[in-house]
Amino acid sequence: MERGDRQSLVRKTSSSYRTFPESTARRLDKEYLRSLHNKRLYLAVFAAVLGNFSFGFALVYPSPVIPALEAHPSPALRLDQHTAPWFGSVFTLGAAAGGLSAMLLNDCLGRKLSIMFSALPSALGYALLAGAQGLWMLLLGRVLTGYAGGVTSASIPVYISEISHPGVRGMLGACPQIMAVLGSLVLYALGLVLDWRWLAVAGELPVLAMILLLCFMPNSPRFLLSQGKEEEALGSLCWLRGEDTDYAREYEQIKDSVRKQSRRVSCAELKDPFLYKPILIAGGMRFLQQLSGVTCILMYLQPIFKKTSVILKPEYDAALVGLVRLSAVAIAAVSMDKAGRKILLFVSAGVMLASNLTMGFYIHFVPVSHNGTVANTTLVSSANLPAGPTNYITLIPLLAAMLFIMGYAMGWGPITWLLMSEILPLKARGVASGLCVVNTFGLEVPFLFFAVISAGNILFTGCCVPETKGRSLEQIESFFRTGRRSFLR
Repeated sequence: MERGDRQSLVRKTSSSYRTFPESTARRLDKEYLRSLHNKRLYLAVFAAVLGNFSFGFALVYPSPVIPALEAHPSPALRLDQHTAPWFGSVFTLGAAAGGLSAMLLNDCLGRKLSIMFSALPSALGYALLAGAQGLWMLLLGRVLTGYAGGVTSASIPVYISEISHPGVRGMLGACPQIMAVLGSLVLYALGLVLDWRWLAVAGELPVLAMILLLCFMPNSPRFLLSQGKEEEALGSLCWLRGEDTDYAREYEQIKDSVRKQSRRVSCAELKDPFLYKPILIAGGMRFLQQLSGVTCILMYLQPIFKKTSVILKPEYDAALVGLVRLSAVAIAAVSMDKAGRKILLFVSAGVMLASNLTMGFYIHFVPVSHNGTVANTTLVSSANLPAGPTNYITLIPLLAAMLFIMGYAMGWGPITWLLMSEILPLKARGVASGLCVVNTFGLEVPFLFFAVISAGNILFTGCCVPETKGRSLEQIESFFRTGRRSFLR
């Protein structure tokens, strides 16, 4: 669309836009959704979620690398019982810092440029890991990749929700989690054939692809309107929806919503349920999501399997869990806009509760020495397997981990990020990542604690989380502004 035509359309939509009765508006919305062309929208989402692929890749990097570095011949690079936990956990420190800085970056640079900015620390971090000559380079590389992951985790869901329409926002909102899962799975697979340095080199590829593709993608129409760039916002929406669609009505709805939130948040406004309710819900969900233990379990998957002496080799167990996780999050993506958000959150928390209880009680009641004897015998020589099914008890930790990851990926993984970007008002869409680190009270204690948190997830979903399936961001904001549930029916 030419510049003059776009300016004319801006003036035309501003003067001709009008509201309709609720039944007519719903009919027009359905007709509009059927007319949309989503190919460019899907391309923009794919370009953005390459950042989540890199995040998932970097998150589980310690899983195959810690065992390799514990046996490294060079003392400068060898990890011990004190340095190995630091190598895993400093990533979360970087992620928390990245999430906090994203609150400022999202408003100053915009969603798209914030995602592109994350490529700098990510590429530098992988370079440090690939060429590490000492522990400080390993730790700094982990902090930088964690920082980049924190920025993308806070920016990508917001970008996707703001460029998507209600018909596909649930499905596309699960894409960040799908790509993070895929990134972790690729890391596990490559860990079977590449050493730790080449794994870091492989991590550079999705970062470079992301920044190249995003150069050609539009910024969020809502962000552009908040900056007063009406013509650019209309052009962005036109590119995302297709020139032959009636996107003018959606543009005016977005414009009206942005206009109502154009002022900065004051201290007095924080008492308004329109602001504090969605912020508390989003913050509570993110807090519970991280306390569920997923970061700890994914980051230390191979050490956990080694500790519990699973019958298979830890690296193969980790790859199996990655496959289950990918399948579960794919199921969530296709069912989120049909089944709804709340039912998937209930199922997800229930599955996590059962799996954590199973793992905790298994570790508590089955002696590790007995597991180790059976499992080690199995791995060393299949000819010396004990008669009977006793050795198969060591499959319980693997099955419990698969169940936990499946439950998390079905609900509390993707839906937490989606709801955060849906329910937060435009002026408050920059939320920090959480921080979660394992302690050393005994391996069963964290799993039983995670089980308690999963039970809390069920209660929180029932009492606090609204259903947002098929609702526009403007309808969700109206619900929190007025408290009328009719906006979400």
